[in-house]
Amino acid sequence: MVKRFLPALMVLGCSLGLVTPALVRAQSNQGFTFTWGEGPSGRQQLQYHLDYGTPGFMGDRYWLRLGQQKVAINRINITYPDYYNGIIDPKGIEVRVGGSRGNSFFQFRRELGRKINLAEVTVDRDNRVIDIVPAEVIPAGEPVQIILNNVRNPNHGGMFYFNARIGSPGDIPLMRYVGTWILSIANN
Repeated sequence: MVKRFLPALMVLGCSLGLVTPALVRAQSNQGFTFTWGEGPSGRQQLQYHLDYGTPGFMGDRYWLRLGQQKVAINRINITYPDYYNGIIDPKGIEVRVGGSRGNSFFQFRRELGRKINLAEVTVDRDNRVIDIVPAEVIPAGEPVQIILNNVRNPNHGGMFYFNARIGSPGDIPLMRYVGTWILSIANN
């Protein structure tokens, strides 16, 4: 009986081996992420979407959802790890406010909101920091989304922790940690 089903099992195994890499490459969203230890908790994990998520891809776009904040925002600071060797174009960074207020992950592009003019955008590759200063203060309670256009992905896949901090207008210019985007770039 085993000899009878062995060829069918071999064909099924080979077909799954061919289909699985295509499915893995198509996954460019966060999907299910398990965190433990020192990593960000579920409340601190921010949602994102990558247009392609392929290693070495030129012209990728990262949609980083900051969400609604309880305080007004006058500065956004994003740090990324030293093993991320991708290239982020400072001219391709934009911030959008408003739009979709829903919690659904699939509403990223449905309502983009209005584009905010930026006073200053700095990408410091040596210290791995993206610093964004909007021309106007973003009011509290508005959904905020950061879009990184024209990104060249790292040459290797992996998980990359992008940490978000915001500054609020006031006397003391302290940056407050908001959360982390755990970007997953597929391996070839």
